[in-house]
Amino acid sequence: MLRWISRISWQRAIVSPINAAIISHACRLSQQALNGSMDKDPKTIRLDTPVQFLKGVGPARARAFEEFGVRVVRDLLEYYPRDWVFMPEPVKISQAYANQTVSILGTIEQTDWQPYRKIPIFDVTLADDTGSIRAVWFHGGYLVKQLEPGMRLLLHGKITVYRYQLQINNPKFMILQPDEDKADTFNGPVYPAGAKLSSRQIKAILSSRIDELTALIAELFEPAFLKKNELMGRAEAFRQIHVPEDEQKLQQAKRRLKFDELFLMQTGLALKRFHLKNSNFAMPLRCDEQIDHRIRRRFPFLLTADQEQVIGEIKTDMEKVVPMNRLLQGDVGSGKTVVALYAALIAVANKMQAAIMAPTEILASQHYQSMERFLHGSRVRRQLLTGGLVGSKRQRLLEAIKGGQTDIVVGTVALLQQDVEFANLGLVVIDEQHKFGVHQRALLRKGQSPHCLVMTATPIPRTLAMTAFGDLDVSVIRNSPPGRGEVVTRWVQSPNRKDAMEFIRQRLKAKKQAYFVYPRIDSDADTDNSNGEVKAATDEYRLLKDTVFPEFKIGLLHGQMTAAEKERVMNEFRAGRLDVLVSTVVIEVGVDVPNATIMVIENANRFGLAQLHQLRGRIGRGQSKSYCLLFAETEDETALSRLQMMTRSHDGFEIAEHDLRLRGPGELFSARQHGLPDLKIANIIDDFDLLNLARREAFAVIEADPNLATPSNAALRRELIERFGARLGLVDIA
Repeated sequence: MLRWISRISWQRAIVSPINAAIISHACRLSQQALNGSMDKDPKTIRLDTPVQFLKGVGPARARAFEEFGVRVVRDLLEYYPRDWVFMPEPVKISQAYANQTVSILGTIEQTDWQPYRKIPIFDVTLADDTGSIRAVWFHGGYLVKQLEPGMRLLLHGKITVYRYQLQINNPKFMILQPDEDKADTFNGPVYPAGAKLSSRQIKAILSSRIDELTALIAELFEPAFLKKNELMGRAEAFRQIHVPEDEQKLQQAKRRLKFDELFLMQTGLALKRFHLKNSNFAMPLRCDEQIDHRIRRRFPFLLTADQEQVIGEIKTDMEKVVPMNRLLQGDVGSGKTVVALYAALIAVANKMQAAIMAPTEILASQHYQSMERFLHGSRVRRQLLTGGLVGSKRQRLLEAIKGGQTDIVVGTVALLQQDVEFANLGLVVIDEQHKFGVHQRALLRKGQSPHCLVMTATPIPRTLAMTAFGDLDVSVIRNSPPGRGEVVTRWVQSPNRKDAMEFIRQRLKAKKQAYFVYPRIDSDADTDNSNGEVKAATDEYRLLKDTVFPEFKIGLLHGQMTAAEKERVMNEFRAGRLDVLVSTVVIEVGVDVPNATIMVIENANRFGLAQLHQLRGRIGRGQSKSYCLLFAETEDETALSRLQMMTRSHDGFEIAEHDLRLRGPGELFSARQHGLPDLKIANIIDDFDLLNLARREAFAVIEADPNLATPSNAALRRELIERFGARLGLVDIA
């Protein structure tokens, strides 16, 4: 024990410099805010100077900038354009010829909107001092009130010939002010803008002071690093992103700034991993052959190869003094619960406690009942703690947990309450971890350093595994246990609905059970029904019970019911006393009824792809063939893509990749997950190769210099502190 304590003291000393710098920086910023120093007109411009003090901004535009998230100079430099335009200098109309891509500057002589044509067109005649040319926009009715005779217009497009006359079809255009005569008013960056602040105004503010602003940018890397990775200088990249010389320089600038963004994110993750492995102590929990044999006797089946591999990884982690921080991802029905129980029993065998937290009472109860089947007759003391447990029963349970008389506690967020104290918490298991915030996960550790296993049944694409979960060790269960029945998925549209209901009737007569899932609990007249009628569970329950399937027993389950009501309904369905369970997505995770072989999802077009896959995972858990029927009427392309993917694939990882491409990465890097900022220019899907490079380089830097203490890493260290500040204090949170 003395050796462990000595090691911890040394390890904490390693990471203390960067933590001290973070705290110091946070205190400095707080003092600045208290003193009002940020509100006074600064003599010199810095990266933390409010934008209102820049020439051309002022208080009014500063308020407009704030709506875009731009408050200080650093934010402005990182307010990247959404597009860039490169066009040649305007030519005279007399110099234009067919098949030439040109820019033309002139005055509108006349306009003509022809909505009666088979393809409606908006027609403009543009003239300069050498001639005139016709510009045509197909389906251009939106331009009728924008373009009028007398306006000066800059066009860019390809010249064609129609009836012996030159014309430009669907050209890009810009309405020019009287003092604008050059193409560079149109060339260059196009910024996300609003009614109070135009792209042109943002461009003018940045371009007029680009030299002064880019001079504030410190280089993060040495020349050899830049040369090895073919990276443009950082200050030059900011210049070229806002005032690009040409398209080649722009591409180089984008690559550099994307790399920096990904590199800084990965460096933050590398610091988290280093801190976790070098500043926290966990009790090593051994698992010898005797313990392994005693645990395996509890499972009336052989573990799959995937389960065996994951258990081996977990055993190795738990035998170390470094706390395990592992993510276990596996498709629905792959057997993660068995792995979690194995880990919990290792803790119990070492005289430590285990806590298992689930996001809903239904899932917590499901885990507890599964555990009861495996542990029946054992000496392992286990309890279920949910919000529904109150009064003296709850108090007795809390005393048993605090006194060490309970070995495994399964619960919901009720486990997070302050009066829940553990005697010797050795393992924390968090199921469906994405449904909990980062601070909730931290609270469950109860100020201790237990081993931590987080699980998800939502397969995570490799891009997310490297980013949102890049500070965790990852285990994967890809294959389900043998003996599971095939699941057939069909998209059912209106003409086939009657046949589908008759098919369900026959399956119910064969003593199988069915789920009917709806997107809402109650009907609402104010709901947007643009994609068809939105059905509600309570209404459809009555319809199914009284009209469609009057000969069968039907139950209703939704989130507004009390815990006791939900438990009663689920118990009746598990016991086979209900033939059909009408529900909302409250059954999305954890519900395990092997005899349920039909899953009907109404208004399936309104569910996300990951959610559809999770719901489908509630069937096919027995040996019988199962059927997932997606009832949907839609013309939305994204919804159609989701439905088609569901019918052709059962591979959760393939579905997750497709879903990520449909939805985009979204807000992956907020403090809610792990304390890192959102990406502004990089995209983890499109820039995957750059992400790989940034990750390799970032982890290599932290491995060589964990505190970024060398002079060559001084600028990088300052940048991390400026960007992440005290948020790096979340380093030990999954």
